[in-house]
Amino acid sequence: MIRVFVLYPEAPDPQRYEQHVEVSRREVPAATIRHGRILGTAEGESDIAYYFEYEFPDRDTWKAAQDGLMKAGEDAQGLGIPFRVYFAELIS
Repeated sequence: MIRVFVLYPEAPDPQRYEQHVEVSRREVPAATIRHGRILGTAEGESDIAYYFEYEFPDRDTWKAAQDGLMKAGEDAQGLGIPFRVYFAELIS
């Protein structure tokens, strides 16, 4: 399983973010999409405010989604807040 996850240091505008989620669903239909606010860390406050993820069942599905991921990434840049993208391969 592959997860592409995005961390935002501040929460995005809810209305604009819902548009971004719709773009993501349209452009990356093979992925399961989840998102939500960060509640904190074990130590207390977090320097990250919002989380977004795409989940793919395997590497081939992830690779096939690259064009859609790029389009969704371009849309995310229009949110006006910085973000970092990470890739993880989960082992059961």
